[in-house]
Amino acid sequence: MHQKTWSPTPKDIERKWWVVDAEGQTLGRLATQIATILRGKHKPTFAPHMDMGDYVIVINAEKIYVTGDRMESKIYNRHSGYPGGIKSITLKDQITRFPDRPIRIAVKGMLPKNKLTAQVLGKLHVYAGSEHPHEAQKPEVLKIETRKPGEN
Repeated sequence: MHQKTWSPTPKDIERKWWVVDAEGQTLGRLATQIATILRGKHKPTFAPHMDMGDYVIVINAEKIYVTGDRMESKIYNRHSGYPGGIKSITLKDQITRFPDRPIRIAVKGMLPKNKLTAQVLGKLHVYAGSEHPHEAQKPEVLKIETRKPGEN
């Protein structure tokens, strides 16, 4: 008797909506857990070749926490493609001007670099304040386990 390998089909995908409060959360630790939910690795039906993940709403993105002096020393670079076209911005300035970007960039860096990445990132919704327009989806609160500085 042969056992067949089960592979999920699009009708097997059940998507939920989660809301995460980023206030006081460490940027990297938060991003890893968000990336896991977006990919669907928390589900027993996970398949790496399919987008199995859930939707994630991040609120209070402007109130994230980073260790050490990263607020001043972490620099985000982008390039226009022209000679001398590099633009640099510190994490502190990035949060002031575009509060959603540090979380978006951190999560993107933790996703595999393949054709599913854009589709998976489309399920991430980041908001600076505590309000979000997704109440109709009835999102559940996702508890993120993180340690505060000084705890072991």
